[in-house]
Amino acid sequence: VDESELLTVPDGWKEPAFTREDNPKGLLEESSFATLFPKYREAYLKECWPLVQKALGEHYVSATLDLIEGSMTVTTTKKTFDPYAIIRARDLIKLLARSVPFEQAVRILQDDVACDIIKIGSLVRKRDTFIKRRGRLLGPKGSTLKALELLTNCYIMVQGNTVSALGPFSGLKEVRGGRKVVLDTMKNIHPIYNIKTLMIKRELSKDPELRSQSWERFLPKFKKKNLKKRKEPKKKNIKKEYTPFPPPQPESQVDKELASGEYFLKERQKKRKRVQEIKAKQAEAIKKRQEERNKAFIPPKEKPVVKTKKASTEKKIDIEAIKEKVKNAKKKKLGAIPAEEVKLKMAADEKKKKKK
Repeated sequence: VDESELLTVPDGWKEPAFTREDNPKGLLEESSFATLFPKYREAYLKECWPLVQKALGEHYVSATLDLIEGSMTVTTTKKTFDPYAIIRARDLIKLLARSVPFEQAVRILQDDVACDIIKIGSLVRKRDTFIKRRGRLLGPKGSTLKALELLTNCYIMVQGNTVSALGPFSGLKEVRGGRKVVLDTMKNIHPIYNIKTLMIKRELSKDPELRSQSWERFLPKFKKKNLKKRKEPKKKNIKKEYTPFPPPQPESQVDKELASGEYFLKERQKKRKRVQEIKAKQAEAIKKRQEERNKAFIPPKEKPVVKTKKASTEKKIDIEAIKEKVKNAKKKKLGAIPAEEVKLKMAADEKKKKKK
């Protein structure tokens, strides 16, 4: 037998159900699990609790609802034979606490269904960013979440700071149906990339030849794009060339006075010089202020008046051209036949008369 045949599971194969015959003596110890639920779930849980007890009663697990403490407890009984039933019951009350409806949560009691509750509250620091990314997971009118549910055959519920995924092991094992997509979305990776990958995988799984091969070459590889350009600082620090010599020592006040000759002046002369400098600065400031004030009184430059040229009424008359027109008019009278044609017509009429 080929190794590939041993590794593959036959189509339609199911693991046999766990019955009382497998564990006739029951369990030695009593196990129990409890979970708290938020106050807004109280009304719904009170309504559906008889159904929860009935569903768990089939597996011989007792369930109690404590409204004062706000908790749900599941416990094994003497009749319980399935050791894993208490784990399924624990998952059931966890899902109910996380706003999953009873119709969906009760599916966890089936053998081929598993669940995963993903905590997303602590993945993002800012509350506004967290709400935006959680909304991205839902998509417009819940379309992204619906696409994920169709691709993975899992029921996904986004509620508060958690995401609950419920479905077959294959969908949760990929955990692209639940954990991978959710964690990537909270890390600012859009869920559409994972949806594309899932769609390709779904098509590849239909081909029996590709089952034993690597799918890496078919899967898309998305590169990160930093669309936002980094803002350039206004003041750019240009690095100077490295020199082993230290910079020259700056001149002290005494050195400057020695260079200008001020050092050798008497105290009275220094004081007079300082006063003169102050007066010169004041005079310059007054002059500038006066110029600013006088600007309001300077008349604006008037535009020069453009004289419109009168159209010349007198036009040069071309006498020679008029003479030519008159000559032509005499030769060719308007509406009349030329003289030569008249003579020819008269001669033709006379001939007709003679013949008659």
